[in-house]
Amino acid sequence: MRSIAPIVTLASLAGCAAREAPSFVMFGAYFPAWILCAVIGIMGALAARTAMVVTGLSETLPFQLFVSASLGLSVAVGAWWLWFGR
Repeated sequence: MRSIAPIVTLASLAGCAAREAPSFVMFGAYFPAWILCAVIGIMGALAARTAMVVTGLSETLPFQLFVSASLGLSVAVGAWWLWFGR
């Protein structure tokens, strides 16, 4: 069992070198794509919160923080899936 553990560990890390991490070149430096998707998700959460306040849904909806955060996470994951999903 001791001799198999390093082989399994190294075999599982081999997938990391197969492709590069998704990134954009901005201002001469590499900018990770997950940060861009996180910013898009934050904007989605702010838009959801604004829409709840404007429509009056914030008066009746409990747990608004969790609803806004889950909508923002859904927007971020959706943006990641649309751009980098295979």
